[in-house]
Amino acid sequence: MGSVRICGQGVAASSCAQLLGTAGFGVAVEETDRPRLPAILLGGTTQTLIHDVFGETDWLRGLPRIERRVVAWGPDAKTITVPHFAVVISEEALAERLRPKLPEPDTNAAEWTFYASRPLPAGSLEHHFGTRRASAVPVELKDGSDASSCWIESLANGWLFLIPGWLLAVGGSPEALLGDSRLIAEQIRGYGRAGAEFPAYPRIADPLCGPGWLCGGTAALAFDPLCGDGTGHAIREAILASAVIRAAAQSANADELLAHYRARLVAGFRRHLQVCRGFYATGGAGDWWRAELDLIEKGIAWCGDDPRFRFQLDGFELRTTV
Repeated sequence: MGSVRICGQGVAASSCAQLLGTAGFGVAVEETDRPRLPAILLGGTTQTLIHDVFGETDWLRGLPRIERRVVAWGPDAKTITVPHFAVVISEEALAERLRPKLPEPDTNAAEWTFYASRPLPAGSLEHHFGTRRASAVPVELKDGSDASSCWIESLANGWLFLIPGWLLAVGGSPEALLGDSRLIAEQIRGYGRAGAEFPAYPRIADPLCGPGWLCGGTAALAFDPLCGDGTGHAIREAILASAVIRAAAQSANADELLAHYRARLVAGFRRHLQVCRGFYATGGAGDWWRAELDLIEKGIAWCGDDPRFRFQLDGFELRTTV
């Protein structure tokens, strides 16, 4: 079937390697090191995607489960509680549990390269639409706080997201934001030292693909953690990338495949920005919120309109639409 080189170590790299290895391609994975989040929340849709790609549920064993989301969003907003279905896991643990079971690494010259994490391929540049940064800090909940809940709260100059064991602070230091908190601060007995700050603004590489190569995962897109779909989208990118490579091996037009790949990723990025727009338009009325919202609007304009898609996914394979 051909040989593929995959650069990365996260869920996009593992998913692409799993799909292509199952399809009979020779796969060589070059693991790359990058900072990883100590905790991420995986909802039901993402769990289903993982099952579809890897065909097992053992990776869920022993993970803490979240059953409720408690939200205070917007100036003077009332606190509401809604059902939620998710599990908590660190990025490192997820990568280890989903490590694909491949034969010996393929040593043939690769016909395709899938970049699933940085550095970007030569000539590809990052475009970002925001300035907000985040930090994660370990926390201990008070007695009586519900360990099966997560909490999200908007503040004058940022927002907080709490899951049992970890707090994510966006827009300011955990100390500063907790000082303004009316919901989340009441759940926390104490907290440790925050890790290094990392970008929380949406960003996209361009070009996203070229002859013989594709970007996916953190090499292609990075989402605002507010929306909670970064892991799921990384898996979808890997599914699409593997489908493009399979279609090319079956003599489909490579230029049309690459154009479709870029169009789909840009469309997904625009949808993410549109979701962000709704949150940032209602989270607060101050300068911080307005500045981030303006940059989100610029990102939506950068993406442009959806083209007419030439292909569509049928399971894990691409079919022409006309």
